[in-house]
Amino acid sequence: MTKKYARFLSAFFCATLTLGFTANALTPDKEFSQVENRSLAQRPAFTAKDVLSGKFMADYETYVIDQFAGRDAWVAAKAWSERFVGKQENNGVYFCDDGSLITRFELSEDDQKRLESNLKYIDDFAAKVSGPVKVGLIPTAAKIWAEKLPAGAPNYDQGLVISQTLQTLTTPAFGLTDALAGHKDEAIFYRTDHHWTSLGAYYGYAALGPILGYEPLPLSTYTKTTVSDEFYGTVFSSSGVRWVEPDEMDTYVPEDGITVTSHTYDAKGNPVEEPRQLYDKSYLTKKDKYAMFLGGQQSLGVVKTGNSDKPKLLLIRDSYSDSLVPFLTPHFSEIHLIDLRYYKRSTAQYIADNGIDQTLILYSVPNFVESSLVWLGR
Repeated sequence: MTKKYARFLSAFFCATLTLGFTANALTPDKEFSQVENRSLAQRPAFTAKDVLSGKFMADYETYVIDQFAGRDAWVAAKAWSERFVGKQENNGVYFCDDGSLITRFELSEDDQKRLESNLKYIDDFAAKVSGPVKVGLIPTAAKIWAEKLPAGAPNYDQGLVISQTLQTLTTPAFGLTDALAGHKDEAIFYRTDHHWTSLGAYYGYAALGPILGYEPLPLSTYTKTTVSDEFYGTVFSSSGVRWVEPDEMDTYVPEDGITVTSHTYDAKGNPVEEPRQLYDKSYLTKKDKYAMFLGGQQSLGVVKTGNSDKPKLLLIRDSYSDSLVPFLTPHFSEIHLIDLRYYKRSTAQYIADNGIDQTLILYSVPNFVESSLVWLGR
């Protein structure tokens, strides 16, 4: 290598660093990524305690990664490079031949410990509340569409989690594997999102009928309405993939006569009610289109159907229930929805105060092992 060429490389390297530093300095920080559908790390406060503990540098590294200039383009470029060299996975998401993006399922030691704790919390909870309590687990596309995964792709069997749950709990429990696997050739999961589609939710609803005590309506009863053909979901966002086609979003159940209210508390602990909708179509113009169902995340929601002669159901749930709830509305007078990530009050007391007739704890398998249900015991 000549001295002239070495000087050129040094100058190029320095110029690149300077350009990157300048671009980062001039680019305003963002609070939220529409593409990734998540909040971004903000500049951490500089304190002696955090510097000495190493927390400041760890937080600052996360901040720099999240706020790097042109981040979306770099994430997409990484996914393209992985595909170019023949890899079929990026950021824990598998690229399937039919254009589906499927998140890998893993069960860590921490997940296993959390699962065992959750099962204990459930049995303790069921023993002290009035009315029947049942537990349901929803396998994701990684289980039902496992044959679509690249050959040899690591993927822990979600059926083992369901089996452990059924064998350990004294509370009645069930899995929805058979109900979904029987329709695996249909569009029961989004290709770009981790949720089931409205069609998948229907098959879940049909399987829940004998368990919750209602006669499911035939699929032919409904008229499918496509509300969007531009849906890119959470898996699309995390994968960095930008070459797949968007999903369609459908609804089946009319929302006439149904009211939805989200219940929260202000800083002083006073209750606050926020009107919502079964389908909030304003979200169809946003990135997070799945939030169209019930208006997205909420700690406590109450759906009133007008069927005053029907029982009251409490769903302790994750976001899979958002697209399931419309199908349940003919069979219950009220459907109460609690998300334990945000609801920090006594669930047992809530059941007593609101005359709940039966409770269903319903989670997708990944959320069941990743979420702590400790608040069931409060």
